[in-house]
Amino acid sequence: MMAEPGSNETTAEPAEIAELVAEFLAGGTAGTQVERTIEWVDTDAAGHQHNSVIMRFVEAAEARLFRKAGLNSYFAIAPRVRHEADFRAKLYFGQDVTTAVRVDAVGSSSMSFSFRVWGHPFKERGVVLAAEGKFVTVCVPHGAESSAPWPEEIRSHLASTAAT
Repeated sequence: MMAEPGSNETTAEPAEIAELVAEFLAGGTAGTQVERTIEWVDTDAAGHQHNSVIMRFVEAAEARLFRKAGLNSYFAIAPRVRHEADFRAKLYFGQDVTTAVRVDAVGSSSMSFSFRVWGHPFKERGVVLAAEGKFVTVCVPHGAESSAPWPEEIRSHLASTAAT
């Protein structure tokens, strides 16, 4: 199944990636995945993905997680206070990619996440783990200068949900 030109949908994901994603998401309290294709704008002069595209894909998965839960209030109060990424393999123009994000822990005012980005089989290569890492967000209510406890709506949802 091919995606329409210009869409963010990719071809069907290989079973191997589905297994890797399921195993990864099982380690968290909540999680989700997104599929994208590396576009020309996502590459650098070396011909592979620019490091910033990994963070865009991670943020897209994070946004999907909270939108699907109806927790749109999260976005305005959750700045990142820590980010780390290990780049493991190159991704190329036209290559399909799956990004998975999971919530590892929810503290009173912080939330820890992990992510992995896999490149689908492409040309002569099989599935590759392209990047993995972690990030932390902190609840900072609108107008506040410091952290505060997560709203009950967010805490209770994350406590009751399983990775999807």
